[in-house]
Amino acid sequence: MRERRTVLRGRRAAAFGAAALALALSLTACSSDGGSERPAGGSGGSAAAASADTGPTPTPTVDPATYRHALSGALGPLDSALRAVDRAGEGGALNKALDTASARADAAADALQTTRTPDDATAGNSQLASALRALGQDLKSARGDGGRCATSPRVELGTAQSPKSVQEAGRSLTALGYDAGLRLPRTEQAKHRRLANGALVRDGSRGGLGRLTIRNGTGTDAVVTLTRGSRTAFSVYVRQGSNATIRSVNSGAYTVYFTTGEDWNSAKSSFTRGCSFEKFDDKANFRTVRVTGGTQYTVLTFTLNKVIGGNATTSRVSPGEFPS
Repeated sequence: MRERRTVLRGRRAAAFGAAALALALSLTACSSDGGSERPAGGSGGSAAAASADTGPTPTPTVDPATYRHALSGALGPLDSALRAVDRAGEGGALNKALDTASARADAAADALQTTRTPDDATAGNSQLASALRALGQDLKSARGDGGRCATSPRVELGTAQSPKSVQEAGRSLTALGYDAGLRLPRTEQAKHRRLANGALVRDGSRGGLGRLTIRNGTGTDAVVTLTRGSRTAFSVYVRQGSNATIRSVNSGAYTVYFTTGEDWNSAKSSFTRGCSFEKFDDKANFRTVRVTGGTQYTVLTFTLNKVIGGNATTSRVSPGEFPS
C-alpha cells in the first residue's frame, strides 16, 4: 500500500508542474500583449535578435583590383610625362616637357581625389593626391626662362620637397599591394663654379698705361666689365673679399658694369643664383699724357661695396642691358 501511495503523489506532482508551466506561458503572453512588464528568461534574447536583424547592412569595401586599375589609369600618363622630362635637354625641350608633366600631375591628383579606395588604402591615396598636387606646382615653377641668372630646372627640382613626398606616398601604397611607383626625373645638385681671382672673362686689345683696381667687399663673387660705346673692352672676375688689378688700360671713357652672384656659368657669362646687375653712374676716364720728364697715366680704384666717404654711385640695370 505504501508503494502505491508514493506513485500517486508523483503523478499529482507532475500534473501540478504541468499546470504551473501552462500558467507561466499564459502570463508571458499576457505580459507581451500588455507591454507593462518585460518577459523573463529567453524571451528578452529573442527580442534583441529581432532588433539586430532589422539594422542597415554595412557597405562592402572597394574591391582592391578595382582600385589598382583606377590607380594605374591615373598614374600611367603622368609616368610617361615624367620620363619625357628625364630625357629632355636643357632649354625649350625641357620647358615643354615640364609643362606637360605639370598638367598631368594635376590631372592625376584630381583623379585620385575622386577615386573610391579600399579601407587600407584611404590614407595613402589621400597622401599621394596631395603630393602630386604639389609636384605639379614644382614642375611648373622649375621651368627656366632661358635668360641670365637662370638656375637649371633640374637643380630647382633637386631642392623641391614634392618629389620626396610622392616617393613616400608611393612606397606606402606599394607596401599594401597597390603599385604606385613613378619614375621621377633626374635632378642635379646646385653647383658652385668659380673662376680664379683676377681671371679675365673677356679681354680686348689693351696697350695703354692705365691701371684699374677692383675691390670686392661684397658677400659674393663679381664680374666687372668695362665698355666703350657698344664694345666690351674687358671683363675681370673678382672673388668676394678680394682685389684684382687690370693693367695696360687704353685711354678713353669707359662705362663700368658689375654683376654679383653665385655659380658662374661661363657659357651664359652669368651667375646662376642670387644675381644682381649694376653699373657705376660716372664713367671711368683713363688718360695718358706725356709730361716733362716722363708720362702721366690714370690709376683708378673702384669699390663694389658701399664705403664711408665713397663718391661713386651705382644704378641697377636689367640682365638684358648687361654686356655679354
